[in-house]
Amino acid sequence: MAGWLPALLLCLFFSVGVSTWRQLALAGAASSSKIVTSLPGFPGRLPFHLETGYVEVDEDNGAELFYYFVESEAGGENSPFLLWLTGGDHCSVLSGLALEIGPFQFVAEPYNGTVPSLEINPYSWTKVANILFVDTPVGAGFSFSRKPEGYNVGEISTSLQLHELLLQWFIDHPKFLASRLYIGGDSYAAKIVPFIAQKISEGIEARRSPILNLKGYLAGNPRTGENIDISSMVPYAHGFGIISDQLYETISRHCQGEDYNSPTNALCAQALGTFNSLLSEVMSAQILLDTCAYASSGPRTATDKSDGDARKILSEEAGILMGKQVNNPPPRVPPGCISYTAYLSYYWANNELTREALGIKKGTVDEWLRCQSGNMPFTRDIKSSIKYHRNVTANGYRALIYSGDHDAIVPHLGTQAWVRSLGFPIVDGWRAWHLHGQSAGFTISYWNNMIFATVKGAGHTAPQYEPERCFAMFSRWILDHPL
Repeated sequence: MAGWLPALLLCLFFSVGVSTWRQLALAGAASSSKIVTSLPGFPGRLPFHLETGYVEVDEDNGAELFYYFVESEAGGENSPFLLWLTGGDHCSVLSGLALEIGPFQFVAEPYNGTVPSLEINPYSWTKVANILFVDTPVGAGFSFSRKPEGYNVGEISTSLQLHELLLQWFIDHPKFLASRLYIGGDSYAAKIVPFIAQKISEGIEARRSPILNLKGYLAGNPRTGENIDISSMVPYAHGFGIISDQLYETISRHCQGEDYNSPTNALCAQALGTFNSLLSEVMSAQILLDTCAYASSGPRTATDKSDGDARKILSEEAGILMGKQVNNPPPRVPPGCISYTAYLSYYWANNELTREALGIKKGTVDEWLRCQSGNMPFTRDIKSSIKYHRNVTANGYRALIYSGDHDAIVPHLGTQAWVRSLGFPIVDGWRAWHLHGQSAGFTISYWNNMIFATVKGAGHTAPQYEPERCFAMFSRWILDHPL
């Protein structure tokens, strides 16, 4: 009798098949979720479906990624499904959720020591799509690891963890498995978006279970890892009259082939120093607005003009929230600044009532920070994402690449140049796209199902500055309508 159990298990293994056995194993991975019906700062019951939870992505080290899932207002599983990642290598996805494309936003009113107020975002992308917002990599937002080794991740390992998270999440939520899946992100997160899409595509080809219904991806104000992300700032600044003809010519002459973050040519380094000084006179996230301190959603580089100031800790701003000390408050921001709502996010996310409502596991994250970039280990092991853009779109997947036309952090000139460098034929030439009878930006379409678009008046990142135009662009593209 003692030998019957192993034999039965062996028979069961072959009867269900290897892929199904893997699915059963995945289903046993640690995950938890909570339906959230109310949030501190929002009056009454939430008028949208919000679920929060964790998915374990590293069993050995106990690493878990935290997520917010918002169901589409247009019809649940019948709507497209979007995995959304926010910029910065360790920035919380709450920025994307509450400052850019999610269903609620902070009321930009002076902070009075209580939980900040929330209101509905009329241009939420969840009106047309289901969106899974994920705090990634491990250590960002409310994601955590029980062992220190779990924080030692990089671009490739994080991408693979996100693929595992999707597989697990769809096993736990099978009604969405057939939904049209898209991967999206902005700024630094857009660097890994096409790599994740390629890994999902490879999983589909290998018939890895569950099979995801990948249709494409979108990348906003996207970094690639290439020098062009930075070098394009020079002609952009010249075109807007921020630098002189003479400085532009000097940089063009002496910085050819140089790494703009670490130039070896002395004349180039000197010219770039002058360039950085001049660029610091404008707000590089949106060059027409008054300069404000802001916590950038991208990693700091030599030419990101205000990231250093933005990350200064002002100890006199430390506040007490429901018995919790905010030891690392954001820079003091005047209420009129576009970044004021990012300032409020610290006091909302560190409120004990907020943590209880979201189901944050006690003892996992002592203090929520909007960005941890530079404070935690992270390996940049994807040198360039451009080849992954080419690979994925060459296989027939759709892509939307968009830029705010007033973004000097990742200028549209560089993005337009690398999109063109893919070498795919044009199927719809450069033209305006419209909203309310006026141009909302300009766009061009390529044979490989890739669309590049600018958003008029938008900065870095685009939805924070031009939410209505970005919603129009996204909703048309995700529903496969002409831009």
